[in-house]
Amino acid sequence: MKITINDTMFKKEMKSIIDYSVGFLDGINSGKTIFLNNMGKMTAEMLKEYIDSNARVNPKALHHIYEWYKVGSPDARLYDINYTISNLGLSFVSTLKQSTSIKDGSSVPFYNKAKIMEEGTPVTIKPKKADVLVFEDGGETVFTKGKVVIQSPGGTATTGSFQKVVDTFFTKYFTQAFLSSSGILQYFNNPTVYSKNLSAGKKAGKPKGFQVGYRWIANAGIN
Repeated sequence: MKITINDTMFKKEMKSIIDYSVGFLDGINSGKTIFLNNMGKMTAEMLKEYIDSNARVNPKALHHIYEWYKVGSPDARLYDINYTISNLGLSFVSTLKQSTSIKDGSSVPFYNKAKIMEEGTPVTIKPKKADVLVFEDGGETVFTKGKVVIQSPGGTATTGSFQKVVDTFFTKYFTQAFLSSSGILQYFNNPTVYSKNLSAGKKAGKPKGFQVGYRWIANAGIN
């Protein structure tokens, strides 16, 4: 029995497959910025909803990152979540904003309340125009001529609680629930588009691979 192998055709087909594969990887690299941007938007919004949900369950710990009397309300947030894209990937940064609402019994906003209560910074209160300072303490009206130092203006439960809930989101919820429930994990573990387009890739080579890879990564996470 004599077997004849068309070596030229085999080499040509293998080169096309390699070119298609290289193009696929190049397309992924080129389109990853779009994916990271989509992922950043989706994750930031999910994180905000996660914080709001935790605040409604535990207002004692997270009331300080909302306007007065609106704990857990999206339109009363005193925090924001932003993201940046770099060569290292996706990074998230949280910031605390100024309060504009006024607490009952006060005449001006507690401007830095989110930051002060989160960091547990003591607050000194003293008469500004009058000779006597009047304030409520435990349901009783207190009069004093001297200054008053409040060691934990938001209560000890607020100190570091915002940072803690953000850390919990990324170390537990994001990896254990979000990636799986969103379908992103399965999407990356099963890149079927590569094999589905292999026949076309053998003919078109690198350009086809680039197109397939770019679309695959750019559409990741979009339902």
